Amino acid sequence: MPQQPDDPRQMRRLPEALDEFQQAEGHPQFRVDVERIRFSPYYSRLSAVTQVISQAGAGLAVHNRLTHSIKVAAVARAIATHLQTRDDDAGRVAVELGGAHPVVVQAAAAAHDLGHPPFGHLGEQTLDRLARTRFGLAEGFEGNAQTYRILTRLDEHDRPGVGLNLTAAVRAAVLKYPWRRGEGGPRRGGASKFSFYAIDEPDTRSALSAYPRIADGQQTVECSIMDISDDIAYSLHDLDDFYRAGLLNPATLSAEFRSWRRDLAQLRAADAVALAADTRTPGHSLELLWRRMQSKDSWIADPDAFSEAVAKVSSEVIDGLVAEPFDGSLASERGLARFTTAWIARLQSSIEVHRHPDIRAGHVSLNRQAWHEVAVLKFLHERFILERPDLAVYQRGQASVLERLVDGFTAWLDDPRDARRAPRRLIDLVELATDDHRRLSTPAAVVDTLGRGRGIIDYVASLTDAQAISLDALLAGRTERLWDAGQGL
Repeated sequence: MPQQPDDPRQMRRLPEALDEFQQAEGHPQFRVDVERIRFSPYYSRLSAVTQVISQAGAGLAVHNRLTHSIKVAAVARAIATHLQTRDDDAGRVAVELGGAHPVVVQAAAAAHDLGHPPFGHLGEQTLDRLARTRFGLAEGFEGNAQTYRILTRLDEHDRPGVGLNLTAAVRAAVLKYPWRRGEGGPRRGGASKFSFYAIDEPDTRSALSAYPRIADGQQTVECSIMDISDDIAYSLHDLDDFYRAGLLNPATLSAEFRSWRRDLAQLRAADAVALAADTRTPGHSLELLWRRMQSKDSWIADPDAFSEAVAKVSSEVIDGLVAEPFDGSLASERGLARFTTAWIARLQSSIEVHRHPDIRAGHVSLNRQAWHEVAVLKFLHERFILERPDLAVYQRGQASVLERLVDGFTAWLDDPRDARRAPRRLIDLVELATDDHRRLSTPAAVVDTLGRGRGIIDYVASLTDAQAISLDALLAGRTERLWDAGQGL
């Protein structure tokens, strides 16, 4: 019988014996986790899942969930490696709290987006609504909770019932919002974000018990590093995509930032309702951003730091990078690479470690100035890309695809004459989810309904963008290319 390691962070749900090749690796237990995640079909699938704008819709090479995850892993590993070498108070605090192992951080970064469904955050919101309204699933759907469900239940390595059988350290490091739906309170995710469903709570408690110095509801150090790295990568690599696509209009961006600085006294005195009702007026959106930050994050929000961040982004992004349109030349590539590299290096060097962080912060965080700069970078694409009417039209169509899939598979499984011909994996997932609800002591009258609903949501969430579109056409009888789906069903 294989023996568990002495270090509780390296323990798996079921003990495993490592082979000679695995034992030859440095940090073998954690390295096994990295490779197990990388070889997962759920990980490969991320290459065809939207980050913000889909590759099919944009017509150019934009980031997808896989390339994003790879870059998050690179940023996170660099931060963890540097933190491990520090012999100052920050380094000592990290060790005291359970460590900042670069391979654990790398594994968590590789896994952190596994639960994202087709069509990005739009798909996540749609499936959450359908889970609650169509099937009465009180926990709905959440990408982070789905990630944990994949790692510990839906994906399997070589035995049933334990998922990928990862170490406690890696399981704990993906818990960005270590609570169930509605239990976040004033913490970072509030009620909308959470990292595990009820069925997974015992497993999360077991994983987090390996870190006795981490307070309830708080991330491990390794999870904090992954979370910060996700923010860094998201803020810069999405900017990269939109710049390459020519979607960032320098005149529009400049008007917003210039008007905010010029009219700051008037904007500060303006009524919030009036500002929100007229966000097309330059300067209003930036002021609303500041007020949200001040309201939600008073522990760190600072007017002077915000003004400096606005000035820096205005100078280096709007008057610098975006002022010269990307034309595909080598000079454009070099300029973009220099910009991205410099920002990543500065943000990585802005890391702080706190023994007792604010309830909305992690043990590892960006310093005050860098935190404001990332917030302003995110504002660029949230305001000037995500609110575009053309993107909204496209996303509404994508939401309709998911809705038709959920309804189509529900009707199929409700058909007693034809249910047996439903996709084999769909049937497996429904059976697995039904078993989960029995384990939760769900009332017998609704076990089958809830199990079927969760299984259908699990199935649709596991599709790529292209698979979702193809299956929608097949279920509606709008294509004659019936063999294209093949074993993908």
